[in-house]
Amino acid sequence: MEQHADSAYKLLLSCPHGFSPSQVSVVFDGSYDRVPPPDTNLENSISEIWDSRVQNNKSLFNGQKFRYGGHIMQGEGGSSVESHVCLHLGLTDYRTFVGTNLNPLWEKFLVLSEDDVIQCQHTASPLGNGAVVETSDKKILLLQRSNNVGEFPGHFVFPGGHPEPQDAGITSHPCGSTDSEFINQKVSQEMFDSITREVVEEIGVPAESLCNPLFIGISRRRLNVRPAAFFFIKCSLQSNEIQQLYSTAQDGYESTQLFAVSMIELENMASKMPGCHQGGFALYKLMVEAMNNIP
Repeated sequence: MEQHADSAYKLLLSCPHGFSPSQVSVVFDGSYDRVPPPDTNLENSISEIWDSRVQNNKSLFNGQKFRYGGHIMQGEGGSSVESHVCLHLGLTDYRTFVGTNLNPLWEKFLVLSEDDVIQCQHTASPLGNGAVVETSDKKILLLQRSNNVGEFPGHFVFPGGHPEPQDAGITSHPCGSTDSEFINQKVSQEMFDSITREVVEEIGVPAESLCNPLFIGISRRRLNVRPAAFFFIKCSLQSNEIQQLYSTAQDGYESTQLFAVSMIELENMASKMPGCHQGGFALYKLMVEAMNNIP
């Protein structure tokens, strides 16, 4: 996958033709959980960092997240119906994310390896998500993050958050293999449900104005190796209608402003986005390119 050695992100997976839910499956298994590093002092720093963060911010709470543990692609992301990706997901939590990926010593958690999964085996690496939402007047929606969020205050981002284990009814790994297929399907469904939910909550648009999301890939920012899955969603509303709805968005406190921008404007704003979202923009550009090349 693309390296972008001089850039803020790495594309771990690209599906430029956009994958529907039937082309995305999940294997949710304990083997994709984090492996503690051999250095016990490093491992102990996780709770030290979390405790000090909670001390300074009483609103912080620990919640479970899905951990990205790799993927298998069949059909190389082409437009054919046969193309399919299987995501490997484990279980982690926000506390471990703060103590590994967001640790000032985060690079010490990395293993020297060309293999991404091995390289990040000691980090929480919760899988975030983001949506490139296109309005009916062909604008893309961006949010400016508020100054009281934990990461990247003031930066431009696509709407998003995380798929949530609890929303899929998951609190732990299944004990027997009988439930695993059913749980894998629930997790896969949550991948798509959660991004629609995030857009509705952060932008304020009704769910019925959104088309079904298409999965376009996974990017990872180089700074603290944070992975995020990106989706493309068409919205049937015009950007001026969306601006009015945004003022009453449920999670409006997470951002200070909504922008509806053209591709050229987005290009100019990209440098003020976190690396994983810059990667999301790169995935969107690959999708636009692929659509333009369809005869």
